[in-house]
Amino acid sequence: MLKRSLCRAVTLASLALSTPLLANQTLVLYTSQPNSDAQQTVDAFQAAYPEIEVEWVRDGTTRLMTRLRSELAAGVSNPDVLLIADSMTMESLKQEGHLQPYLSPERDAYDEALYDADGYFYGTKLITTGIVYNTGAEHQPQRWADLIGPEYEGLVTMPSPLYSGAALIHMAAIGETSLGLEYYDALHANRTEAQSGNGGVFNAVAAGTKPYGIVVDFLPIREAAKGSPVAFVFPEEGVSAVTEPVAIMAEAQHPDAAQKFVDFVLSQAGQELVSQQGYLPAHPDVAPPEGFPERESIQLMPVDIEQALSEEEALKQRFNELFGG
Repeated sequence: MLKRSLCRAVTLASLALSTPLLANQTLVLYTSQPNSDAQQTVDAFQAAYPEIEVEWVRDGTTRLMTRLRSELAAGVSNPDVLLIADSMTMESLKQEGHLQPYLSPERDAYDEALYDADGYFYGTKLITTGIVYNTGAEHQPQRWADLIGPEYEGLVTMPSPLYSGAALIHMAAIGETSLGLEYYDALHANRTEAQSGNGGVFNAVAAGTKPYGIVVDFLPIREAAKGSPVAFVFPEEGVSAVTEPVAIMAEAQHPDAAQKFVDFVLSQAGQELVSQQGYLPAHPDVAPPEGFPERESIQLMPVDIEQALSEEEALKQRFNELFGG
């Protein structure tokens, strides 16, 4: 009887010790999502997996990568998972050996162009770059070519690829179209103004100081619904897109929790949250948010991410020579 009681006590003690370990898993997330979006994403994930706590660090992709690379250079890898703006950054981390592959079962629902074939990163949304105009402006541009016409001289503003990953991918995408990189020469000749980021572009167009702009979709679509005097156009030649990919770090301390996070943001529930936040979901079966056209009507300009990465410095140098830093 004593032996049986001791065995039972040891078993209960073992369970007591193991349960907190399961309940106190901690996932470390580095993300470039806006604070409110990041909090919503974390809250939704923790509601689905209450046994996993999430610590998250938020900053712009450029500054976040500066921090991450400093940590890696010091032999420290803090995050388990990344959720950042663009696939070029993910591709560079993959090539440097900082990511690990994961074949998420959720990938089967997605267009193969939206994820790395070996499972190193997955696009979670489509943030397209198109044209915004002030509704009080004289013209309503419908094509990229319109912006280099004489009637738009000195009236257009755009983000700089020296600061914006979306702008860099847009420049690479334009370079692969019939417009070519000469399009940027034409923009410069037409006295187009470069802002540092998309926020500055949107603010200028909303205020009317520059009636036309090149900008990511969600800013004008979201704010137009609130009464801002702006309209967004998906140009006839197509739009570029950043996909806000998610990836697991090679040295992740909590790979199981990281895999669950990847699966969640790619799942139907995770993608419905993307739509609720006002973005175009990457999942083809999840409806776009209010203000977006039907997905089938949006033409995406293809871009070779590996080639764009190899040409990154040349693209930035060309832009800097035209528009300055």
